[in-house]
Amino acid sequence: MAGAGGRAAASAASESYTGRGSSTPGVGGRTEHTPRYTLGLLQTPHSSESTGGASSGAARPGGSSGEGLAARRAAGNSAVKPSVSERGESYFGDKSSCVENANTLNLTSSSSVRGLNSACIGKTPLSSGRSGCRSHTPLMGYSVTSSSAVSAHTVASVIVAVVEGRGLARGEVGMASIDLKNPEMILSQFADNTTYAKVITKLKILTPLEIIMSNTACDAGNTTNLFSLITEHFKNVTFTTVQRKYFNETKGLEYIEQLCASEFSTIFMEVQSKYYCLAAAAALLKYVEFIQNAVYAPKSLKVRFQGSEKTAMIDSSSAQNLELVINNRDSRNGHTLLGVLNYTKTPGGSRRLRSNILEPLVDAETINTRLDCVQELLQDEELFFGLQGGIISKFLDTEQLLSVLVQIPKQDTAALRSCNTQLLKAYYNSLEDTRFGIILEKITSVINDDTRYTKGCLSMRTQKCYAVKPNINEFLDIARRTYTEIVDDIAGMITQLAEKYSLPMKTSFSSARGFFIQMNADCSTLPNGQLPSEFTKITKMKNTYSFTSADLIKMNERCQESLREIYHMTYLIVCKLLNEIYEHIHCLYKLSDIVSMLDMLLSFAHACTLSDYVRPEFTDTLAIKQGWHPILEKIAMEKPVSNNTYLTEGNNFVIITGPNMSGKSTYLKQIALCQIMAQIGSYVPAEYCSFRIAEQIFTRIGMDDDIETNASTFMKEMKEITYIIQNANDKSLIIIDELGRGTSAEEGIGICYAACEYLLNLKAFTLFATHFLELCHIDALYPNVENYHFEVQHVRSSAGNKEKIAYTYTLSKGYTEEKNYGLKAAEVSSLPSSIILDAKEITSHIAQQILHRQKSTPEMMKQRAAYQLAMRLVQTARNSRLDPDSLRVYLKALKKKYEASCPTPRENDEQQ
Repeated sequence: MAGAGGRAAASAASESYTGRGSSTPGVGGRTEHTPRYTLGLLQTPHSSESTGGASSGAARPGGSSGEGLAARRAAGNSAVKPSVSERGESYFGDKSSCVENANTLNLTSSSSVRGLNSACIGKTPLSSGRSGCRSHTPLMGYSVTSSSAVSAHTVASVIVAVVEGRGLARGEVGMASIDLKNPEMILSQFADNTTYAKVITKLKILTPLEIIMSNTACDAGNTTNLFSLITEHFKNVTFTTVQRKYFNETKGLEYIEQLCASEFSTIFMEVQSKYYCLAAAAALLKYVEFIQNAVYAPKSLKVRFQGSEKTAMIDSSSAQNLELVINNRDSRNGHTLLGVLNYTKTPGGSRRLRSNILEPLVDAETINTRLDCVQELLQDEELFFGLQGGIISKFLDTEQLLSVLVQIPKQDTAALRSCNTQLLKAYYNSLEDTRFGIILEKITSVINDDTRYTKGCLSMRTQKCYAVKPNINEFLDIARRTYTEIVDDIAGMITQLAEKYSLPMKTSFSSARGFFIQMNADCSTLPNGQLPSEFTKITKMKNTYSFTSADLIKMNERCQESLREIYHMTYLIVCKLLNEIYEHIHCLYKLSDIVSMLDMLLSFAHACTLSDYVRPEFTDTLAIKQGWHPILEKIAMEKPVSNNTYLTEGNNFVIITGPNMSGKSTYLKQIALCQIMAQIGSYVPAEYCSFRIAEQIFTRIGMDDDIETNASTFMKEMKEITYIIQNANDKSLIIIDELGRGTSAEEGIGICYAACEYLLNLKAFTLFATHFLELCHIDALYPNVENYHFEVQHVRSSAGNKEKIAYTYTLSKGYTEEKNYGLKAAEVSSLPSSIILDAKEITSHIAQQILHRQKSTPEMMKQRAAYQLAMRLVQTARNSRLDPDSLRVYLKALKKKYEASCPTPRENDEQQ
């Protein structure tokens, strides 16, 4: 192959390299502006008119400075800091260019609402004289470190536009997001309340690099609640405002009709009346065009509508309490639900898993379809290992898609051929699409088979030079031969210099210096302790010398000229190839979906092989037999103590008591985590489990910093319980732990009692942990309340004079007999015995008075027994799978239990 010697010679050194050259000198030195495609983005070249007469030396994205920030960002080079010209006002040209562009779009960028002042409004993000707002463009290697942590696979690359209705439409929110690494736009529109929990949750899932809003949302002195809340939750995310007129629903629909790939054209029916998400789409696409100097190629974009009605709602506070994707003590720690389940092999699979955990499904049929797939993967080892190790692990992320298409053997789809599950069969049929073969044939006819992404700047340079096969373009072949000769000449010259001076010189390469000379030698071996005078730019580190010469500098310049020619011609050939592929490229969207879904399902199956998880069922009952905490199991490296859980429509409210550290909070988190695992299609840590689909999952868990009783803690509690009460419905799962700790005992009991009575009016499944034992007696008034407690054992020390509590972490029926925790703590302290005795006497007197007032009457006990019998009969009628004989035995047991629960006439007389 032409240039093979150059390829070998150029591979002598390896360091990281960032390719450049979208607007490059053509043959004869003429600068040519050609369309540049980046994942469907079409470069729109600047003209002097469009920049208001800006100087030609101004750096523009994708201009003469190289690939531009978009391509570098999409390539994942987030650690590379931009040059001053990329960051400063010259990003838009000179100052006059800034003014004209400001009048065009009127951008304002702000890192938070606190940095916003009147001086910022109406200025471009990068104009001079800005003092209050931090400037960040969406593509300058800015790594988001907000409370929404991204997975290890991903770096923030999503831009989101958000708009809210005005007047009577306030609370109706439209969102549009686009991933710069993946040409897919997601539209959402939904009604939210004053807490904007849905907006915050969706943004947490997207982990945005930048958020765009209307300038009217942050007018000085008139900032909207939505803008304030978003900036409060995303302090480290760049905010940019544009004029409200660019949020235009008509323009948004036009954009979608123009850009949406034909296979996703049904989106028109879904969104044509969704005015706010269309408006957000218009502003978003205009912003991408303006800032990136790029537009999407026609019919190249995947557009989908993602409503909130098909997924369960988990607010950001609950996600934090449950440590779904971020560990509360250490954000880098993998002890989260995501960490437990994430055995994905691709970035797309990891992103899908994270999104599903934060927004579980609510459709039982879809969940069961996933569970069928997981079950088949667990039962068929050949299928499991064939997919996970043989196919999925070969897929990289989107930026390396061309390399992947070249590498994947066609016969790999055979792994899915013999599967039984309908979903896997559908995936197999999709992967047999003939367009994959057409794309592969077109690529392999132009691109060398061994072309791939490599580490090391020289290795990557070599890959780029020889990516296109020989005999495709005669001028390219000549340019590559020239480049090879120059590289050979450089190597030969350095060899001659080494022989001339009898020094151990060798050829080295770096992206900053190009080719240079390196030598390991002690200073004493050099004549007069110095290098010969013809060498310049000498640096020394220990015994390693690095230097160059005037001739080598000239040869590097010739090498760079040759490279520019090669890159330019290669670029034109690849652009032509992409144009030919575009008509078939829609199947790649389907491929991306299939790979990420298979990767997630394989991850679920992998997690099952490491622990004794079981397949969940979906009924109208929450029943978990011997379930345990999945994250605690990972931390402890052994199975934690398991417990049972049972909630039905007739017993939908459980009060849990027990001393501190007995396991209440862990148990409550366990229930919520198991519910989420079931609703995303994963198996669950239990011996048996049945779940009712939860439309919302609310948690109020006491954190470590809640131990201090202060006003801020109390206000936090009140905000959380208010949010739950305002948003809960009959299909919610509600978990409340230690409500009322931030105030006095009397107020705490009152607040808890009132909150319980409100929630008891719903059919939601509620688990309520408390230290207020007075609350346990609410079961006398409400027959759907059950009391449970965590058992402890009292162990005397070897000396026999002190008693300690041993925690069993076992849940039992009834409320705890461990009363007066404070008195027991006082007994082992140095308090005088007289004070402790007085405290015990007063406590006993008060407790007797409360007990007398709350004592159940015989009539109440009979009503409760009848209620529970009726609920059990309803449950049996709905869900029983017993044969007639077993059913007869069960019904007799129910009757016996009912009779035992009803007080006899004699007991009635005694109680009266």
